[in-house]
Amino acid sequence: MQQRSEETRSKIMDAAVRRFAVSGFDGASVDDICTEAGVSKGAFYHHFPSKQSIFLALMQGWLGLIDVGLGAVHKDTVPETFIEMTNLLPQVFAAAEDRLPMFLEFWLQASRDKTVWKAIIAPYRHFTESFTKLIADGIAEGSLKPVDSQVAGQTIVSLAVGLVLQGVLDPHGANWEKTARESMGILMNGLEKNKGDQ
Repeated sequence: MQQRSEETRSKIMDAAVRRFAVSGFDGASVDDICTEAGVSKGAFYHHFPSKQSIFLALMQGWLGLIDVGLGAVHKDTVPETFIEMTNLLPQVFAAAEDRLPMFLEFWLQASRDKTVWKAIIAPYRHFTESFTKLIADGIAEGSLKPVDSQVAGQTIVSLAVGLVLQGVLDPHGANWEKTARESMGILMNGLEKNKGDQ
């Protein structure tokens, strides 16, 4: 019974991704999602109280996968940890495959709807706080120069978001895994404390 419920939920979420990607949030109806998924409206509302709730669940699921992956990366030094994090990019792109319109719809809806904005901004702020703390840890361990850790954290989030957006917009335009690793290497090279620095 539990497995069937999870399968139904998964079918609804997959259908919602397709409908939101084709019609946008405003254009996709619960009826459209149910038809696409081959389920009743009752089944939809059993799992999701509203169209907005499934929209937010899709976004939070994607960001949650990224968060779990980042949280599992620990190397000997902070610069090595940041470089290792770039190895998650293929997984991020795989999750984003064929879903670019959906991700663009997240950002578009965030600019129009305060509830969506709050739900989307929270994980980005969480990532910024995590990276800020990691930068501060690197300064404390002596591997990074004494910089404004908040600005450095925001810069890393900006780099990551930009790489993901470029990668889904132009998947064959570059080797994005290599570009991510080299970009992070350039950034870390600028932040790393030289051996002779006091």
